[in-house]
Amino acid sequence: MSTNLLPALRPPCAAWSKGRIIGQKRPLQPKNDWSIRVRLEMSDIRRDFALFNMAIDRKLRRCNLVCRRVRDVFVAGRMKERASMTQSKIGKPVKLEITETTRQSLDRWSAEPQMLGVEFLWPSRLHRSPHLSTRQYARIFRSWVTSIGLEPSACGTHSMRRTKVAQIYKKAGNLRAVHLLGHTMMDSTVRYLGVEIEDALSLSEGIDL
Repeated sequence: MSTNLLPALRPPCAAWSKGRIIGQKRPLQPKNDWSIRVRLEMSDIRRDFALFNMAIDRKLRRCNLVCRRVRDVFVAGRMKERASMTQSKIGKPVKLEITETTRQSLDRWSAEPQMLGVEFLWPSRLHRSPHLSTRQYARIFRSWVTSIGLEPSACGTHSMRRTKVAQIYKKAGNLRAVHLLGHTMMDSTVRYLGVEIEDALSLSEGIDL
């Protein structure tokens, strides 16, 4: 038989997930949160420190975080303490707080020369984009977690969205955190907080949202 009629043999390719931790990304632990904050503050990387604080506080998806405008957090030259923001995925306004630590870091970042007259809080260094892209943000996040010795594939940018809410749940056991994320479905809250459905249901029975 001619070898031209035989099926071509292809070398086996490694699966894209080989050696990676896949699936839902866990929120950062309080010690991880604290370690990253301390490193960024001590190194005086003002943009990254403000971005990290904002990501933890605002609990936004990365696509909503990177396109925040200066006017979203400043009014008449003063920093807002709370803000209402419509999330692109669900089209629903969510009320969010801005803590004192975040306000201070944003004040320092906004005073930088490169922030003079800009529209977006996180301007991109690439001319084709007016603000950080989600890919750029993912690279920045990776540098944060690797700097404290975490495995990058064990957590992702979505971990930032869930970190504060997970801590609130652990301390208070209160599913009112659903409003902090903008969720309307119980299973979404359970998935984000990493709690058992029975635990979530028993808690929700005593809460009138």
